[in-house]
Amino acid sequence: MADNKDADLDARAERSPAIEPSKPRLLRVLGPGLITGASDDDPSGIATYSQVGAQYAYGVSWTLVFSYPLMSAIQMISARLGRTTGRGIAGNLRKYYSNWLAYSGVFLLVVANVINIGADIGAMGDAIKLIIGGPALVYVVMLGAGCAIAQVFLQYRQYVRLLKWLSLALLSYVATVVIVKIDWVALLSGLFIPRIEFSADYLTAVVAVFGTTISPYLFFWQASQEVEDLKEKPKREPLKDCPEQAKDAEERIEWDTLVGMGVSNAIALSIMVTAAATLNTHHITNIESSAQAAAALEPVAGKFAELLFVIGIVGTGLLAVPVLAGSAAYGVGEALRWPTGLARKPKDAKAFYGTIALATMLGVGLNFAPINPIQALFWSAVVNGVVAVPIMVIMMLMSGNRQIMGDQTIGGWLFGLGWLSTTVMALCAVGMGISIFLG
Repeated sequence: MADNKDADLDARAERSPAIEPSKPRLLRVLGPGLITGASDDDPSGIATYSQVGAQYAYGVSWTLVFSYPLMSAIQMISARLGRTTGRGIAGNLRKYYSNWLAYSGVFLLVVANVINIGADIGAMGDAIKLIIGGPALVYVVMLGAGCAIAQVFLQYRQYVRLLKWLSLALLSYVATVVIVKIDWVALLSGLFIPRIEFSADYLTAVVAVFGTTISPYLFFWQASQEVEDLKEKPKREPLKDCPEQAKDAEERIEWDTLVGMGVSNAIALSIMVTAAATLNTHHITNIESSAQAAAALEPVAGKFAELLFVIGIVGTGLLAVPVLAGSAAYGVGEALRWPTGLARKPKDAKAFYGTIALATMLGVGLNFAPINPIQALFWSAVVNGVVAVPIMVIMMLMSGNRQIMGDQTIGGWLFGLGWLSTTVMALCAVGMGISIFLG
């Protein structure tokens, strides 16, 4: 009886997300988009936003206003690819394009994700050490094992519910902003009057923000989670086969993605503003990690601000690491035609869950290797920035292909914004190349 009630509520949530704003309805409507957006503010992203705020104060905050419609558009397109076709991005690549293209894209995705996992878990371990002391590597191992176990053994509904609650950790950054003194005139100017400098450092900072905000693992994750929801909620069918569900599904995806990406950028702005109002004001302009950003806050904003910042690092890391490992497993599994999905039991998808565990443990292992974590983050951003461009191009081509999408091809303003986002990321990739060449 309870299962039938849940199915009815899920169906009604997709039919009319904007009509009944009750809390249960909202929690059901906000799913893949909210989790995707929240995971975008991972510890490596926190380090990037902190460094940019410390170095340039409010001068680069305009990038978060500019990137919001772009990231929202490309995430909506990835979600609709999954919802329309019943396959993730890698699954559609394998079916409609050559295998080498699918394998190449997935390989680069996995490499970037593993490096990101390692950096995120390392930052979480350092953050815990900052507050309670002890060996950071022990915390790294415990955190990695906990993330892998949760993905393998929690039921899909429980796991998604856990990720939604973990997204509340982002509120710690809002609380941090409240307790620091902000130059509102400078902030508003930075938000709405872009200040462009044609220097390698400034260009690298802008590229870093875009590369951190729009990443390939987010595309794979949101598309695959829409496919998971099709399996989990029997009243939903792929829109290609059931076009009468399209209007309600597209409205739900829009609400979910706009809110999720809005949360992501608002929190990113909070982190950047906190660094600008405290670190930059006190001439602390070189931040190399999220844990260092938290430690630097204490002398200028107090222990409470440092504690809130650390809570955010650990909470967002616990949210982001499973998304990184999960998106890698979805990509590999779909490309190799394995049974995939967090809704499956481990015994029914051994290779899929094995990939999740392996990606997480490889990330943990990077913390034991003589690898500079800042260099790891930098090259992860480079790989993400480069990989994003061809994947976005292919996504845009797929979204307008009637063979793939049936009568549900994407057009109009969303199609235009998708191509604009792709162009901007291509320019970012070129900018990264110029920055590397210039040293």
